Formats: sequence, C-alpha cells, structure tokens
Amino acid sequence: MKLYLALAATLVTAACASSQELRSTETLSVVNADTLPPPTREDVSNLTRAYVLGPYDKVSVDVFGLPELSRVVQIDASGRISLPLIGSMEVSGVSANELETQVGTLLKQNHVRNPQVSVNVVEAVSQVVTVDGEVKSPGAIPAAGKLTLMRAIARAGGVTEFANMKHVVVLRSVEGKRYAALYDVRAIRQGLYSDPEVFANDVVLVGTSQARRIFRDIINSAPILSAPLIALLQ
Repeated sequence: MKLYLALAATLVTAACASSQELRSTETLSVVNADTLPPPTREDVSNLTRAYVLGPYDKVSVDVFGLPELSRVVQIDASGRISLPLIGSMEVSGVSANELETQVGTLLKQNHVRNPQVSVNVVEAVSQVVTVDGEVKSPGAIPAAGKLTLMRAIARAGGVTEFANMKHVVVLRSVEGKRYAALYDVRAIRQGLYSDPEVFANDVVLVGTSQARRIFRDIINSAPILSAPLIALLQ
C-alpha cells in the first residue's frame, strides 16, 4: 500500500502544483493519453496457466448415457454447485478436468458404474476486478459485462466515510507493462470526463484516511482534476 500511496503522491503533487508540469520520475513515466490502454486477451485470460473455476461461472456436467445426471449449473457466490446423487460440492479453484475426476469418483461412490464425465465451461465470469481501500466491501468482484470504475466501486458497497474521492488509482498490466491512472471521482460525477471502463485483473485503490493525511495540504487547496493522469511504472 505504501508503494501505491507514493505513486499517487507523485502524480497529485506534479499535477496540482500550479507552477510545475507533470513530469516523469525514476519510478514512473508520464503517458500522454486520456485513458489507460485496454488489456489484450492474453492480459485478461492469463493463458500461461490453466483456467480455474470460480463464482458465477457456468459449467455443463455431462454423464454419458445418463441424461438425468447431466445439467448446466452456475457456481454460486460461495464457489459451490449441487449435482444429482452428489449434492453440494466445492468447485472454486479447480480446473474443468479436475472437476471431471471429482464428479466421476463421487458417482462411483454412489453406485454409478464406470461413469464417463465431461465438464465444459459454458460461461466464464470469474475474471475479477480487485477493489481495495476505503470501500465498504473490499475484495474481488466479477468483471462481467461492461464494468466501469464507478460501477466497480458501487459493487464493492460504495465508499466509506473516510474515502478521499480525489485519489482513486487504477493499476493495470498491458503486454508486460504496468500502468497506473489517477482519477478524481468527483470530476467523473460532474461530467468533466467519462467513467472509465475497468477490466479483469485491474486493481482499484480508493483513497484512504492515511492518504488524506499525507495529502492534507493538496486536498485543501487543489481544484478538481479535469482529466485523469496516466503513468507507466518503471
């Protein structure tokens, strides 16, 4: 968290000082852009590892020759599904192949002879955005559909009474490069610039009471930021 606050301090100090332009430093390089670059498919899906199941994913469980045991199910918020003869089972964090083995083993224990089980991901929505800082329910939220910064904060329960809406940082990896963007949510609410889209694997940091103390003088005197600040971490 200290690293993130130091980054925000550098950005805000450079942006808000009336006699100083935003400049690159040893730890970040300013990007001449109004928005963060979108992630590639590889950035979002992280194809270097097997896909694991998570809450709200939909999977089809097919048992060959036994349609009464086959169905499409959605993993619930706690990471569980319910299947005939088996009942409720924990599936979050396992791959489709691992789930096939588990279901086959459990069906054998319930007197199904040589079950041939096939599991396929029908809908993958467990890609998540992490929201941390001064929100009421920090943690991971599904990146399903088009998710914006404001919607992500709302899904995290909204902000706490200590939140500093001037300093909301979004961290993103794009093709091996780490980007950071500083947003003033008050400016978004006033329509000074659009609510930016956030993607799976993004990290959203909502200004904390500690940040408020560090940036006390800036907060008291700085105007609303009229555009987001985008930087590339070195």
